[in-house]
Amino acid sequence: MSPTANPKDINTHRQSDHQFVCSIVIRAYNEEQHIARLLDGIAQQNIKDLEVILVDSGSTDHTVSIASTYNQYFPLNIVRIHPDEFTFGRSLNLGISHSDSDLIVIASAHVYPVYPDWLERLLAPFQNSQVALTYGKQRGNQATKYSEQQVFERWYPDQSRSHQAFPFCNNANAAIRRSLWEENPYDETISGLEDIAWANWVIDQGRTIAYVTEAEIVHVHNETPHAVYNRYRREAMAFKHIFPNENFSLWDFVRLTSTNIASDLRQAAKRRVLLKNISSIFWFRWMQFWGTYQGYQQSGPLTWQLRQTFYYPHGIKKISQSIERTIEPIRYND
Repeated sequence: MSPTANPKDINTHRQSDHQFVCSIVIRAYNEEQHIARLLDGIAQQNIKDLEVILVDSGSTDHTVSIASTYNQYFPLNIVRIHPDEFTFGRSLNLGISHSDSDLIVIASAHVYPVYPDWLERLLAPFQNSQVALTYGKQRGNQATKYSEQQVFERWYPDQSRSHQAFPFCNNANAAIRRSLWEENPYDETISGLEDIAWANWVIDQGRTIAYVTEAEIVHVHNETPHAVYNRYRREAMAFKHIFPNENFSLWDFVRLTSTNIASDLRQAAKRRVLLKNISSIFWFRWMQFWGTYQGYQQSGPLTWQLRQTFYYPHGIKKISQSIERTIEPIRYND
């Protein structure tokens, strides 16, 4: 597995003599409903010596104009990528190539930090020279489907891990060392999971991944059933590319769909929210694992038709107990 971009071909020239504490790379497409809240949260961080690089892949709404108003709070660089060139890896490589920091924070445009020490917490593990990558906790909001909340609670527990030995992370809320990215840019050929592919490389290099639960963000997902299906299909295609020996059978689809629906129903009943969530529990888990099954069956190049389907769909367990924190959360103006 090798990305299409050779490290020598990527612009690694620093844009100024000043190096920021961190550079934040945000990928966006038609995010006018969410981008302001993320940028508000960045403006209210305790770390002020930072820059933001917004990589826009052809937004037709007010995403770019809204983002442009925030250059009064921090240096803002808007980088554009044409839709037919977009993959998650390509977009990240382009954004990072414009950065002026040795620590790169990566955030989705539809997330926002909960606390003003989000960046401090996410970057703290880099004091250990062996740490190559960090990622933080994710939770949903009121619009998030119940089963998606269950996914967040399972994947992002309330206990940090300073030395994670397995290649999991998520680039909705993560940070990496630029020097290591220069050795191995993100894979631009896969349909998703560029973060896990990079984390897998990190582990192979003998480096460490850190999970920081205090670096918490809210990840806003309010997807239709078809969007959920496409997301998991795209990720399954990428997972099969990264780990070609893995399989997902029709029996796996039946088994995981039924057991996860049963688990969600039990948890929702315990929390006394079953009635309002019962429908979404059934369709979310069905689409999640049917998309996964279909993705495992598909092979071949990432065509423009698949890009449109995956990236431009509108045209182009136990009850978790949140940890108590003494720091006041960010107050957003709704």
